[in-house]
Amino acid sequence: MISRLKYILTGCIALVFTGATAQTSQVLYFMNLPQNHLMNPALRPSNTAYVGLPVISGMYFGVNNNFFNYSDLFTKSPTSDSLFSFLSSEKATDAFLEKVNKKNSISPQISLPLLGFGFKGKNGLYFFFDITEKIEGNMVLPGDIMRFMLKGNGDFVGENIDLSSLRMDMKYYREFGFTISKEISNKLRVGIRPKLYTGVMSTKFENRSLGVKVDEYYNHTIYADFTANFSGPFNVSTDNEGNLDSINFDDNYFRSFNAFASMENKGLGIDIGATYKLLNDKVLVSASLTDIGYIRWKHNVTNLTTKGNFVFDGLDMSDVVGGDEDIADVGDRLLDSLKNAYVLTKTGDPFTSWMAPGITIGGSYNLNKNISFGLLSYSRFIGKQVRESLTFSANMNLSNTFSLSLGYSLQNHRADNFGAGIAFRASIFQFYLISDRIPVKWDRVKLEDNSTIIVPANWNTLSLRMGMNLTFGNKVRKKDDKPMIQNEQTF
Repeated sequence: MISRLKYILTGCIALVFTGATAQTSQVLYFMNLPQNHLMNPALRPSNTAYVGLPVISGMYFGVNNNFFNYSDLFTKSPTSDSLFSFLSSEKATDAFLEKVNKKNSISPQISLPLLGFGFKGKNGLYFFFDITEKIEGNMVLPGDIMRFMLKGNGDFVGENIDLSSLRMDMKYYREFGFTISKEISNKLRVGIRPKLYTGVMSTKFENRSLGVKVDEYYNHTIYADFTANFSGPFNVSTDNEGNLDSINFDDNYFRSFNAFASMENKGLGIDIGATYKLLNDKVLVSASLTDIGYIRWKHNVTNLTTKGNFVFDGLDMSDVVGGDEDIADVGDRLLDSLKNAYVLTKTGDPFTSWMAPGITIGGSYNLNKNISFGLLSYSRFIGKQVRESLTFSANMNLSNTFSLSLGYSLQNHRADNFGAGIAFRASIFQFYLISDRIPVKWDRVKLEDNSTIIVPANWNTLSLRMGMNLTFGNKVRKKDDKPMIQNEQTF
């Protein structure tokens, strides 16, 4: 019998993996789309103007993690179409834990456009204005947490479990960006994108020290020095002695707080970029620095700070994993002990969330006026972590009506990331669909009612961007009969 803890853990990981949303789409960079200026403000499309409609002109969903694939959670039975989970046996659990890192990260992102437009100016200028709603999160789980939950505390007797790398941050905000792209010469184009942020809600966990020591009697000494910051619909209450009483979500918060009108949670940011042509315009090199900025949270702020040690007796997670004790009872005892042991200092001091900056370096070679090949490096800095990816792509532009990009990426510790992007025009309507990771292997799963579904077998990255733009003035230059895109950026 699998304990309730195992079901909860499986559900949470599967939900984050399949339903949450990763880094900026790599395939987008070399396509003839207005949205690629979000990766490098020097890039511009071939059309003279475009209009982005709310939501439908650029929805983006992404999530990545660095320690598991779908096939690590659910493995196909060798004798049937059914799947068995990594919690179905001790052997399956041990196989899953072998792939767990010392630091395991999950980073979801959601981006929804509220308004966007761009137009060509005089003297090689191009202007963009965008309002985008964003949700970003980053969670780092020490490997010992999962080993502790899945295997119990028997393996940790007499040891210190270091949880100082535990981090959980989330922010929901609106971004106002104004981009200016300028042709300095017939070879050099530069771009800058100053941004204003208005924050809606945020949580930030500042972990200075956190750990657990288990003795031979399964007594746990927990030592902690951390601050949990909240801004938004969180009602945090403590009792008269400073002990944590409850944390509740205020359902009415979004009715009274308007991020457009309120400037209490504001911040600033900037993107910069450049492109340069070489070898008779056959080669285009480019670079950009994006998401340099911060948000200062001041509205409805609560800070909970604690520092100290306490002993919790008799917690043996192996009893829960084995099904001998209910996780709810253990959780209640642990929470009661935490309330009574730790005195929390509750304040309302503003705190700062920093954006995760990215560095993009790209190069492309134009085989002819329709086909090019690209190489793109993207590095994203999230706290002390660095996420790297390298993408090779083949790109096609046919008469400014059809764009196709096929990409292969090295990222997330995997070398089987195949992506693709397609865009086509019908009159003024430009439709596009882009994914950096298309699953190439699928499993057929039989459900309890004998119906079957198809699920990806090896998948640890989701990156999906789709939308429709209104584009105007996308014409071919008569003087050389080459698409303008060949003179402004590469495909």
